[in-house]
Amino acid sequence: MLGLKLPTDPRWVNIVEKNIEDILTDHAFCEQKAASTAISLIVSFPEYTDLVKEMTALVKEEISHFKMVHDKIIERGWTLGRDRKDDYVNKLVQYFPKGGSRTDQLVHRLLYAALIEARSCERFRLLSEELEDQELATFYRNLMVSEANHYTMFLGFARQYGDRRVVDKKWQDLLDYEAQIMVDLSKSETIHG
Repeated sequence: MLGLKLPTDPRWVNIVEKNIEDILTDHAFCEQKAASTAISLIVSFPEYTDLVKEMTALVKEEISHFKMVHDKIIERGWTLGRDRKDDYVNKLVQYFPKGGSRTDQLVHRLLYAALIEARSCERFRLLSEELEDQELATFYRNLMVSEANHYTMFLGFARQYGDRRVVDKKWQDLLDYEAQIMVDLSKSETIHG
């Protein structure tokens, strides 16, 4: 369903289980960045009324997810750690050239967001199936559904605003590029890395 070309190595869960505090901190910041992305799309493309409506709802949802993850951190007696550089996202957003028409810029940002949500969904599924901590496994199972909905929403908007054939080609090319990035990742206690 997600179209990812390279699945996450299941051994990544072993890294996560040894670093639950770190993964929860990274996850909290991923939710905050997702809310920021939605706000940025509203600010950058206010003329797309249907996008603005959906992004407004998404901001609320992502911030509520941030709170849920933050609550998990507090429940375990920890405090939110510091945000770290996200190598996955930093490498991913280098794919499309800068500039171009406003439509191209919007489509590219939507495709990046779709792919980040798809990879999050895939990672959450893995955590829901493989974590020994059943409370966290259930937590990630519930979040996995939201991420799948976000992925399809962003991809749908990209196809709506751009030429469908061009967008689908860009999507497949971006998926190929993302698979190359993933070869070197899955070795750290981060949601995408």
